[in-house]
Amino acid sequence: MNNEIADLFKKHGSDKLAHNYTDIYFSYFKELKDQKLNILEIGVADGKSIKAWSEYFSKSNIVGIDINKIDLDQKGLKKENIFIHEGSQSDANFIKGIISKYEKFDIIIDDGSHLPKDVIKSFNLLFPSLDSNGLYFVEDIQTSYIHFFHGNPFDLKYSKTHMNFFKHLTDSLNYQEIANPFYRKKMYDSKITNISFYHNMVVVKKGPNNQESNLIMNHSYEDKRYLTRLNQKGSENKLKYYIKYKILYKLYTFFLFFVNLIKKIVLLRF
Repeated sequence: MNNEIADLFKKHGSDKLAHNYTDIYFSYFKELKDQKLNILEIGVADGKSIKAWSEYFSKSNIVGIDINKIDLDQKGLKKENIFIHEGSQSDANFIKGIISKYEKFDIIIDDGSHLPKDVIKSFNLLFPSLDSNGLYFVEDIQTSYIHFFHGNPFDLKYSKTHMNFFKHLTDSLNYQEIANPFYRKKMYDSKITNISFYHNMVVVKKGPNNQESNLIMNHSYEDKRYLTRLNQKGSENKLKYYIKYKILYKLYTFFLFFVNLIKKIVLLRF
């Protein structure tokens, strides 16, 4: 199948072609091309990718935001389905205004500052406006590993980069499986169905994720196992299973919880 997105990036001179994003985008967008969507791209710059999206998604609204004032005539962006706004991706009031105007987005592409704090903040601000089954793309994630972009190449696991933000977000895919009785539901739990990592790109798909665990009940393996054994073996061994799962297993869980809590305090990992 011909990759029309690659052709359009080439036609308009978009650097997304050199970044090898075309096959990724085409795999997600080929079924959406003829739909009427609201698409937001953070970072307009020379407007080359905005023009490509405008042609590819000809029935959609293409919204671009940029911290700098964009000369629409000079950039050739005066088109019926292109809407450009000046403001920062990390300005909460500006983003609220964009959401108020367009309400929902089906696709959001972050090709903005590429600074960890901006990427994380704009994701937190914009995710509620992403429609169910909507897609959120973050480009040039490699800046997480470059200290000149406020990334951290020296502490890959615990630094507060946007790559680590999305790594940790994968736990929200499986929040039902977390066997920690003290666990409290997080902001993105039950709202994400897929997170895909590519070279220098992350893609998050929004959607309901309420599948129950087959091993955990209310973040307790012990309670689930206790009920499972009762159903399998009958109530004649109820006391035995109660002592085993409700007392001994739970004591072991609490012990591990406090061991890990102390470790986090000593190592300042919060």
